Amino acid sequence: MMPANAMEVIHEETQLSVLSTDAIDPMLTCKDGNSQEAMRVPLPFSFDNERGENADCILTPSHEGAVAYFPLQRFLRSKGMDGFENDRRSLRAKLDVDRREMLAASLSVGFAAAVHPVAAQTVVHTNSEGLEAGVVGIPAADRDVPAYRAMPAKPGTFPVVIVVQEIFGVHEHIRDLCRRLAKQGYMAIAPELYVRQGSVADQTDIQKIIAEVVSKVPDAQVMSDLDATVAYAKNSGHGDASKLGIAGFCWGGRIVWLYAAHSSELKAGVAWYGKLVGDASANTPRHPIDVVAELRAPVLGLYGGADQGIPVDTVERMRAACKAATRECEFIVYPDTPHAFNADYRPSFRPEAAKDGWARMLAWFHAHGVV
Repeated sequence: MMPANAMEVIHEETQLSVLSTDAIDPMLTCKDGNSQEAMRVPLPFSFDNERGENADCILTPSHEGAVAYFPLQRFLRSKGMDGFENDRRSLRAKLDVDRREMLAASLSVGFAAAVHPVAAQTVVHTNSEGLEAGVVGIPAADRDVPAYRAMPAKPGTFPVVIVVQEIFGVHEHIRDLCRRLAKQGYMAIAPELYVRQGSVADQTDIQKIIAEVVSKVPDAQVMSDLDATVAYAKNSGHGDASKLGIAGFCWGGRIVWLYAAHSSELKAGVAWYGKLVGDASANTPRHPIDVVAELRAPVLGLYGGADQGIPVDTVERMRAACKAATRECEFIVYPDTPHAFNADYRPSFRPEAAKDGWARMLAWFHAHGVV
């Protein structure tokens, strides 16, 4: 039986019908009316890549603007390569638009609901003039991960900075940080690292966000998605991943430390008020203090002296551990400064510390070849 939200289009010749589509996971199930054999097929299709050549079905325009699905080899035999190529080219543009819209829907629009009311008088807005900025898809192990990417709108390749989200996901603040970095000449990419566990955009209860989404995100999944983000930058033709940096905020600050121990390609990391110690769990088996000896890249830690969630004594423990392991780490602790002091949309924003931290971050990247 067809799902209530399914789309069905049956072509007269092939009797191939679409049984369902999933806007979150870009896959479809199609069924050949002659053989009644169901097939699970990834979208979008492209004939000029391996996945497209081996696909059982392709998407093609049908009469009256409908969309029909044909078995690939039968369609090629019936129309010939020239006819297929014309259809493929016209179809590809439609698929790219649909795919971008689908990915964009997976990212937050505006500020996350949990942070309202926004401190409008202090919010920094960076325009996209001179930039190419928008939503892209990162091909990961099991799906495309939506991400926000910003970079200079000019020819060339750019050093890459991965921007790792707060607990609120890739909302407007994170997007703005990407644009700020792009204005400095970087390709900045912020992947939505909660995409499999669920969106937090409309949730208003921070404790519920942590319990129902954030706590269910495995560190191993995050490391894999960040590796996929690096691969995307390399393959895009715009990113120079030999000049790779990472910056993370709050939840993302902890991830910076873990990724610095994971990646052999990373040149430098900057952790903004990221948690350093904690209890082990199945999803978070180790914390920054546990991986100090494995750090492969220098890390700058920016912390608030009045952060109620990250006591200064844990920062000092981390500093001592880095020194004992002879790892290059630098820590800046801003006196009387709370958590999230760079979050210009929240009451915790401290403009002096934020400005100083931003300058230190850029200098850290420059000093370690991310430039």
